[in-house]
Amino acid sequence: MQIGPYALPNALFLAPMAGVTDRPFRQLCRKLGAGMAVSEMMAANPDLRHTRKSQLRGNHEGEPGPISVQIAGGDPEMMAEAARYNVSQGAQIIDINMGCPAKKVCNKAAGSALLKDEPLVRAILEAVVAAVEVPVTLKIRTGWDPAHRNGVTIARMAEDVGIQALAVHGRTRACLYKGNAEYDTIARIVEAVSIPVIANGDITNPEKARQVLDRTGAAGLMIGRAAQGRPWIFREIDHYLKTGAHLPPPTLEEVAEILTGHIRALHAFYGDYAGTRIARKHTGWYLQTLPLPPEQLREFRQRFNLLEDAGAQIEALHTLFRHLSREGEVIAA
Repeated sequence: MQIGPYALPNALFLAPMAGVTDRPFRQLCRKLGAGMAVSEMMAANPDLRHTRKSQLRGNHEGEPGPISVQIAGGDPEMMAEAARYNVSQGAQIIDINMGCPAKKVCNKAAGSALLKDEPLVRAILEAVVAAVEVPVTLKIRTGWDPAHRNGVTIARMAEDVGIQALAVHGRTRACLYKGNAEYDTIARIVEAVSIPVIANGDITNPEKARQVLDRTGAAGLMIGRAAQGRPWIFREIDHYLKTGAHLPPPTLEEVAEILTGHIRALHAFYGDYAGTRIARKHTGWYLQTLPLPPEQLREFRQRFNLLEDAGAQIEALHTLFRHLSREGEVIAA
């Protein structure tokens, strides 16, 4: 897949997710088969640019390119300036957020709230494309609510102003993450434009990935929640799409190595205090892939969430995996 001058190793994208797709997670997903990883969204408001959170979100040190930075806001000139700023900081692709359904984003007339105002959408897209020489991409939902699905209109507008790729989450903002993704709507968007369209929503395994590509005709797939605790999903899907065969699931030994390596990277990136707390969240997702009875899972998570440093977290996980290895090497899908 090609975005501007950048040839990607495959057409599998890690979706931008605030509080999840930080640099350690992006690097891990790229290592495990994602063709590109889009950053957590960066607020266009320049007053927020130098906060610790923004500084961490803008840190791409050691990441493989292309570096794609997502920006969010509702003012065309502010968005244009945010694009220029992030390019000056190393962004090689600018992605515009018009898909986030979070209230705190939509209440500021940003994210998917913008889909209600098509003239403003055009003004933002035109301003950002004109502001930078790097490729600009766009992430949208299918519309604001089921009565106002304007994804096709927005897609045509995006192509007209020079957007070079479009990711579509197959739900309206009102649907949040409920119900089934609207693959037929994505298919209509694919038919309406010639730029690459990336399908997003409910892609949880290799077979589903193949079905979504066949049903929508999309050029690529974007995976978000299904990668939480399962970053190896990218290599599994990539292998299946190329060969029609399944990779064997990761062994307990490999999962232990991936998880403890991820925790070490989080502590190195955030420091011990924040790293410990963020590691709890990610570990909870990994634990759901393991062959643990629900009661044991709850008990372990409760104990783990009381631990206050990286060494204690990693030792607890080593103890858990030693126990599991005595029970067998099979991991839940």
